Amino acid sequence: MSTKEKAFQSQFKEGAYPFYEELRQENPIFKMSEVHNQTTWMVTRYSDVKELLKTQSFLKDFSKLYPNEDEENVEQTIFSNMMLDLDPPDHTRLRKLVTPYFNPKTISRLSPRIDEIAKELIEDMKNKQGPVDLIDEFAFPLPIIVISELLGVPPEDRNSFRKWSNTIVSASEGEHPQFSQDVKDFVAYLDDLFEHRRTEPKDDLISNLIQAEEEGEQLSRNELYSMVVLLIIAGHETTVNLIANTIYALLQHPDQFNRLKEDHSLIESAIEEGLRYYSPVDFSTARWVEADREFHGTTLKQGDVIFASLSSANRDEQKFENASNFDITRPNNQHVAFGFGIHFCLGAPLARLEGKIAIQHLLTACPNLELAPHTTPSWRKMFLLRGLEQLNVTL
Repeated sequence: MSTKEKAFQSQFKEGAYPFYEELRQENPIFKMSEVHNQTTWMVTRYSDVKELLKTQSFLKDFSKLYPNEDEENVEQTIFSNMMLDLDPPDHTRLRKLVTPYFNPKTISRLSPRIDEIAKELIEDMKNKQGPVDLIDEFAFPLPIIVISELLGVPPEDRNSFRKWSNTIVSASEGEHPQFSQDVKDFVAYLDDLFEHRRTEPKDDLISNLIQAEEEGEQLSRNELYSMVVLLIIAGHETTVNLIANTIYALLQHPDQFNRLKEDHSLIESAIEEGLRYYSPVDFSTARWVEADREFHGTTLKQGDVIFASLSSANRDEQKFENASNFDITRPNNQHVAFGFGIHFCLGAPLARLEGKIAIQHLLTACPNLELAPHTTPSWRKMFLLRGLEQLNVTL
């Protein structure tokens, strides 16, 4: 194993950006690991990342290479039919079912409710004594409430829903002792909720998906499980990171924060720069090499795994002037924080709207917001996502 491979495996969050810069210059198609003759690659340059994300010559559905003949267990059930890991035509069919609920026009109707939630959470924070964790008290609950209501999860079940959501996402950090049991509980809960919505439909996304299933849209029960799990991640976890990471970047750059306080019209631009500077999703999900091929001078073998580093692409000096600077007035900010191509993040319009409203209310209600004394935030050790463990602030 090379020195770079060891460095990547031992610590890939803290100090990642200088590492990505070195890779872009010297080793843009980077060998992350090689196990049992299968190599895992990382693409780091902006132009290469966009090409990888838009081409359909790499597979998302690894079962086309490695058919699984074993009986599915409950954990596989909720992940095996996720459209994020499918190719056309299955991906096209599933995405078509939910796209109308996440287009900008539809999402804009949620603004009044998101306003209410943000105000309530900030008021609760301001009533607490001493520093507060902005993630636990604000950035996390806001999107989980929104996606719960959108899906049709009753308010009394929200805490359990939040717990299961956290387990699913945290499992990517490594072994989670409660994972199997929480997934079983979650599936049992969804079965019960699906049955209730089947007999007593409401004006929510789960009811509409069940209606589509009954009208012959070929949405299987496992696809329904996977869709709900994906919407939790796409509609929730990325937004937690968007809000917290952008606030963190602003707190690290007081000149930019002061400029935003003076001119709230820069909020949307600040959010786009936050998405670029500390991308909520570090890496695209895996793609698989269908047949031996060359990719920008590197030989890839059938069965190899390849990831796009969105964070690296978003700091590429060949694309972004002064790429390592945080600039909330950056023009023409064509970042790839939400991906690119047919797998572009479904929840992007919702995440942007929640981020805009959240930061707007924080600026108005907490103009003296700053990091709590003796605070050094650290990044969660998650592979795909970039999010903070905590963000302790004073209001």
